[in-house]
Amino acid sequence: MLGAILLGAGGAYGTSPAALPSESSDNSITVVLIDTRGTEAGESGKPVPDVDIEVSDDSGTVGEGTTDEEGRASIPIPGLGSYTVTVDEDTLPEDTQLSGEGGNERTVNVVISGDMRVQFPIADERAAGAGFVSKLMTGAVSGVKFGLIIGLAALGLSMVFGTTGLTNFSHGELITFGGLVVYGFNRGLGLPVVLAGILTVIVSAGFGWVQERGLWRPLRRRGTGLVAMMIVSIGFALFLRNVYQYVFGGNTKSLSQYVSQQRVSLGPISLAPKEMAIMAIAFVAIALVCAALMTTRLGKATRAVADNPALASSSGLRVDGVIGSVWIVGTALTGLAGVLLAVDQQVEFQMGFKMLLLVFASVTLGGLGTVWGALIGSMVVGIMVEVSPVLGVPAELKYTPALLVLILILLVRPQGILGRRERIG
Repeated sequence: MLGAILLGAGGAYGTSPAALPSESSDNSITVVLIDTRGTEAGESGKPVPDVDIEVSDDSGTVGEGTTDEEGRASIPIPGLGSYTVTVDEDTLPEDTQLSGEGGNERTVNVVISGDMRVQFPIADERAAGAGFVSKLMTGAVSGVKFGLIIGLAALGLSMVFGTTGLTNFSHGELITFGGLVVYGFNRGLGLPVVLAGILTVIVSAGFGWVQERGLWRPLRRRGTGLVAMMIVSIGFALFLRNVYQYVFGGNTKSLSQYVSQQRVSLGPISLAPKEMAIMAIAFVAIALVCAALMTTRLGKATRAVADNPALASSSGLRVDGVIGSVWIVGTALTGLAGVLLAVDQQVEFQMGFKMLLLVFASVTLGGLGTVWGALIGSMVVGIMVEVSPVLGVPAELKYTPALLVLILILLVRPQGILGRRERIG
């Protein structure tokens, strides 16, 4: 077994009995680094001494420590909050290196007094090169998962754009809405994540109906142009983001379940159960909506409105009613994307805003107004984002290759992958 256990701050990675609040009110990070390579199940590993550990927050370094002969280091912290625990890889034994997502850093939330825990895997450096294919495949699968989450939001955005022509810059805040509401149901009311997620999708659908009836429909009836409505969406996004920050706060928080799970090996890849559930839920939701668009009466009416609203209206279709249904379904899908993103990562007031550019890139890459194009674009973007760090792109720049692919494809095919050529003028 290759691995190591590094004990320290880590609300995002679960707690152990040792991580429960101590009798003292002081907050500190107790780090124990143990090399378990070559040990059998149930055996204790070998302590790793003389490894430098640093703890920092937004203001900078708050504490440093070095593991002793028992592989232990105690680092005081000023209080509760978000911290980054960093292992100095130069001080590790020569034949080892840290592995796993995040490298030598973990960003965690200390939400209770006492000691917390975070885990850093450690791998044999000589075997690192042999695991490239496995890392590439794991990154590709993670990209599919991320692409499906993006696809839910992109599907909602594409449906709204196709029926109304509105480029909705507040769409990212609808993702955040789903994440914050599921957090409120889960942490505030104590509901299980599954039940909280179902209720969040229902609430998101209602939020879409309120938006359409209270804001977008009156603007359409007054003959407001698409550019003016786009500017309204920007203002609405700023309004919602500031409300989220005021109500939720600026800290990153976690749901009470599925925070840390043991990964399951499936051949050359490994996935946590929650990741498999996320992919299954997203795939089923997308498949159901696409099937409804192709076979149901409402789906056919939606496609008719998207093709030609004036002709659809003259044929007897209630265009406003169809658009209202699209807003309800689209916002429900986007809220579900926020729920799955909260389960997969964490919750913060800007989580949807950070996703907005990727959602726009997916819709544009696939072809504006085409549902299938949005899904294909989402998969391309998701896989590029997750695979790029494996290929040597710094984690801070992992969104860059996806946007570069967008630019290159649009240079060759301006209408997108599945977009239709249109003659202008």
